[in-house]
Amino acid sequence: MASRGRRRGVPARDDEQRREERAEQQAPTPQGPVLPPPPPVDYGVFMQGLVQAMQTQAHIQAALQAQLEAQVDD
Repeated sequence: MASRGRRRGVPARDDEQRREERAEQQAPTPQGPVLPPPPPVDYGVFMQGLVQAMQTQAHIQAALQAQLEAQVDD
């Protein structure tokens, strides 16, 4: 079978162009020094900080809402 490795009626040049386009789309190799991996994350501490930030945001939002309502009532 002479057409083995080719798609229906697609000339070999088109296959070569597609391969080159795929190679160009791949990420280039990184330049410069290789950095060490980041330190491990303590997810307990991360979650505590996240909860604290969300609570702070909720308090600020409630205070701003109360302030806005007080201005509207004036």
